[in-house]
Amino acid sequence: MEDKGIPKEQIYQMLRKYKEKDLTHRSGRILGSMCTCPHPVGIRAYSMFLESNLGDPGLFPGTKAMEDEVITMLGGLLGKNNVHGHIITGGTEANLMAMRAARNMRRIKDPEIIVPRSAHFSFKKAADMLCLDLKMAELDENYRMDLSSVEKLISDNTVAIVGVAGTTELGKIDPIEDISKICMEKDIYLHVDAAFGGYSIPFLKEAGYDLPEFDFTLPGVSSITIDPHKMGLAPIPTGGILFRERKYLEAMAIETPYLTEDLQSTIVGTRTGAATAATWALLKHLGKEGYREVATSCMEITYKLAEGVKEAGFELVTEPELNIVPFYSPDIPVKEIARRLEAKGWAVSLASYPQAIRVIVMPHLKEEHIDSFLEDLRTIKGIN
Repeated sequence: MEDKGIPKEQIYQMLRKYKEKDLTHRSGRILGSMCTCPHPVGIRAYSMFLESNLGDPGLFPGTKAMEDEVITMLGGLLGKNNVHGHIITGGTEANLMAMRAARNMRRIKDPEIIVPRSAHFSFKKAADMLCLDLKMAELDENYRMDLSSVEKLISDNTVAIVGVAGTTELGKIDPIEDISKICMEKDIYLHVDAAFGGYSIPFLKEAGYDLPEFDFTLPGVSSITIDPHKMGLAPIPTGGILFRERKYLEAMAIETPYLTEDLQSTIVGTRTGAATAATWALLKHLGKEGYREVATSCMEITYKLAEGVKEAGFELVTEPELNIVPFYSPDIPVKEIARRLEAKGWAVSLASYPQAIRVIVMPHLKEEHIDSFLEDLRTIKGIN
């Protein structure tokens, strides 16, 4: 730290030099991220509430009222208006909270959770932090959670089963309806990680897409993760956790004697209200029609990309269910494809099971970006 401060204009100039080193979503070159350009309305709302702290909500009753409205709106989107939850940092915190609630509801020795092999790595963090034994269920031929594998893993120590609505690597939707029936029969907590799919599946279903049920309309679902900073277009970091009943929040509540709230259930203490404001503003501004247009537009471009990938001589791991296109080549190693694409300026990511290039068609990707990408793919394959 300097003894004497630097003038603000010089600081801004220095910041711009750091910023120039970063990739931008707007460039269309980021192909492997589930985040995107935040919507201008969300940015404005976020900046208006930078001072608010929902960790001490009595000081910010307006922001708290917005959070309550947001939870109700998201609950309605996911099948139940009367839900309970919070706007938090993202899917990882949401998944941690869900597993903590499930563990605390049972409070048994050696608790276990069952997740699909395709589950997000946040469940490994949850298992480590919460002293849970993590059981990995196998996937079926469609890369969805295999029900027979789940049933074999269930024991007297099982405190939660996790299904995913929009897997991180392939965008698949687990058979949540069948898992719900198992959980109802066995009296086991069911958490649905819809961090990616929560903001698109309901709107795609409204538009006529044939997608399975995954939300609170299924009686066995206890909680759902949904991330506004993904397909919801909110600024980073903005996540959401919804619980069917308040008792799940109460099961992990901690006394907070010096704050304006007596009990706190979130993992973080100080919690920005800016994320809530951005989510509220975007839900109100875009409405169902706006989000339906975002989701369907991404799917149209997804189908175009999938066809172009095949025409370029590559093979799809699976046909897209949501806006993710995973592909590989029989004769070029996946890591070599990634290296060649990165040399051409594309920021791609790899799926691990099975190994593949993974392109996520987020709202910042436009047709012209896909056309340019496919041209480079054909070059890599030697078609051009």
